[in-house]
Amino acid sequence: MIDDIWVDDAVTALRPDFAVLVICAYGLRNGPSDDRSRAWLAGAAAEAVPLDDPRIEAWRNAYRAFGAKPQRTRPSVDALVRRMPLPEINLVVDAYNTVSVRHGLPIGGEDLGRYQGAARLVRAAGDEPSEEALGDPEIGEVVWRDDAGVTCRRWNWRQCVRTRITEDTVDALFLLERLEPLSPDALRAAGDDLTGMLSDISPNIRIESRLIG
Repeated sequence: MIDDIWVDDAVTALRPDFAVLVICAYGLRNGPSDDRSRAWLAGAAAEAVPLDDPRIEAWRNAYRAFGAKPQRTRPSVDALVRRMPLPEINLVVDAYNTVSVRHGLPIGGEDLGRYQGAARLVRAAGDEPSEEALGDPEIGEVVWRDDAGVTCRRWNWRQCVRTRITEDTVDALFLLERLEPLSPDALRAAGDDLTGMLSDISPNIRIESRLIG
């Protein structure tokens, strides 16, 4: 999967500063939130970037660029910071939500076992299959998708149910998304933070990563 993931040129034209660090983790042993992940979430509340941080504002501007209203459908990192304290979901989701608000960037977590074909980031034609709860994408909207349809609408606003990480997830895909002023070094640091936490959850996991953009 990791070598087949791609970003459409139309997305790059919209935001030439976009990059995504793709991390695949194989052999996860996920489970319910515990004292360790609760400590991560508590730390995230203390270390979260502020809502007026330029890294979050960059995502609001990106949403406006394809016609979305970020005050209605918020970039994921914006929505997470507003939800403090972060909710307990499961070990893996708690980990990547913590990294997201700590480093000020959107992170998507996906169950690789639920994918059909490769993940790709495109501008929607408007006829892509989509879960009823997500609604149909608008023409020109930036979406993540696979062969079966939309996996996340409005870049990183809302993920479909089909590919969500659950306590049964064994192999996972993480999408760490970057716009300026988040630097490439800061993106890599966020990736290192996440892989360290995943290794704490599952010491025997195998990690692959690839930077696109």
